[in-house]
Amino acid sequence: MSDPSPSSSLATMRIDYTRHQLVESEISRDPLAQFQSWFDEARRHGLREPNAMVLSTVNPSGGVSSRVLLLKGLDERGFQFFTNRESRKGEQLRAEPRAGMTFLWAELERQVNIEGTVEWVSDAESDAYFAVRPHAAQIGAWVSSQSQVIPGRDWLERREEEFRAKFAEPGSVPRPPQWGGYRLVPARIEFWQGRPSRLHDRLVFARDGEGSPWRLERLSP
Repeated sequence: MSDPSPSSSLATMRIDYTRHQLVESEISRDPLAQFQSWFDEARRHGLREPNAMVLSTVNPSGGVSSRVLLLKGLDERGFQFFTNRESRKGEQLRAEPRAGMTFLWAELERQVNIEGTVEWVSDAESDAYFAVRPHAAQIGAWVSSQSQVIPGRDWLERREEEFRAKFAEPGSVPRPPQWGGYRLVPARIEFWQGRPSRLHDRLVFARDGEGSPWRLERLSP
């Protein structure tokens, strides 16, 4: 008998989620504090790169692009990440400063979905973060013309050798002018907790504008 087709195998892949529940009486009324609480729990459980997220952006014609980045800052203003501003995502954010973030902590059967507007962080904040990056990562920011077509891997490695020679000493690498930070200012944050029988808990915070109060609502799974 032949092996089952990939599609039929996928159809039978299933896990029933039973680890936790999410109820209104136990959630912080500050969604950023609630996110921090879940993030801290993911770190305590030793999850690999709990700050990994899917960032989705849109272009002017409505096309959507997604990729995985790392969250590098969180405060009362929003969620920070850093990248080459001349990359594909940088161009899309320049044209349409809106984005979505998704964090998946599969071992805890949780995800968080965030939507909002995106703004540049200050040069001082970008400089401060760039200064604490590893020396090799600082050089990499100069080497990469992110999202641009290149002749091949050897071209990239030759450029790396050139910039390693130019910035040989740790602490000698300035921040590239095209590299910097963004902040997603949230307008909607949904906390999703897996539950049995696919009757998941979904609690969403939403507000009408920056500075307006958060509303907490439960969504049907």
